[in-house]
Amino acid sequence: MKALQIAASGMAAQQMRVDVVSNNLANMSTTAYNARRAEFADLQYEQIARPGTISAENGAMLPTGVQMGMGVRPAAVSVVLSQGTLSQTNGDLDLAIEGRGYLEVTLPSGGTAYTRDGGLKRTADGLIVTSEGHEVAPGITIPADARSLTINAQGEVYAYFANQVQPQLLGQITLAGFTNEKGLEAIGGNLYLETAASGPAQSGTPGSDGLGSLRQGYLEESSVDAVREVTELIKAQRGYELNAKVITAADQMLAATTQVR
Repeated sequence: MKALQIAASGMAAQQMRVDVVSNNLANMSTTAYNARRAEFADLQYEQIARPGTISAENGAMLPTGVQMGMGVRPAAVSVVLSQGTLSQTNGDLDLAIEGRGYLEVTLPSGGTAYTRDGGLKRTADGLIVTSEGHEVAPGITIPADARSLTINAQGEVYAYFANQVQPQLLGQITLAGFTNEKGLEAIGGNLYLETAASGPAQSGTPGSDGLGSLRQGYLEESSVDAVREVTELIKAQRGYELNAKVITAADQMLAATTQVR
C-alpha cells in the first residue's frame, strides 16, 4: 500500500508550507522584506499501463493508460517581488528604493553583498554603513563638521557646512540590478549574494537603465500581506489534516487485512 508514503510526503509538504508562512509573518516588520512562497511538484509516476500502449485483447490503443502518482516534493521557495509601502522617517540617512535595484555593501571578507534595507548609519569616522556596519558602496565619508546631509533621487550625497552657502558633493550612491532577482541567495541580515542563477550585478546610477530612484527620509516596509499569510496558514493546516486522515484510513485498511483469517 503506497498511500502511507504518499500521504507522508503530503504532510511533509504542508509542514514546509507552514514553515515558510511562519517566516513571512515573523518578518512583517523587517525593512524591505519580500514574502516567500513554497512551490511543489508531483513525484515520479509508476507506469502500470502507458498511454498509447496497444491492448492485447483487440489491438486497440489505450487512450489514457494507468499512471500511479508517488506523492509530492518541494520544488522551490521563491521570492514574491513586490514594492513595499514607503514609510516616512525623516532620517537623513534613511533611503527607500522606488523600483528595481539593490544597494551594494562590502562584507568583512571583502566580498560584495546586496540589500534593499536603506536604514543606513554612520561610523565614528563618518563612513556610511548599514545597520550591521557593512560599508555601502562606493564608500562615502561624511565630514565631522557637516551641518546637514541631502541625498537626491540619483543618489548624489551633498553635505552642508556652516561657512558655505553651496553644498559639497561627497559622492554618489549606486544601485545594482539583476536579470533574475529571484535567483539571489539570501544570507540573512537583509543581505543577498549574487549567484549563477541571478546573473552578474549590473551597477548603475539610480533612475537610469531600469533601476529605481532613491527617496531620502523614507524606508521600505515589509511586503508581507498578513491576511494572505493567515489564509495560506489555514489552507496548509487543512491540507495537513487531510493527509493525516489518509494515513489513518490506510492504517485501518492494513489492520483489517491482518485480521483476515
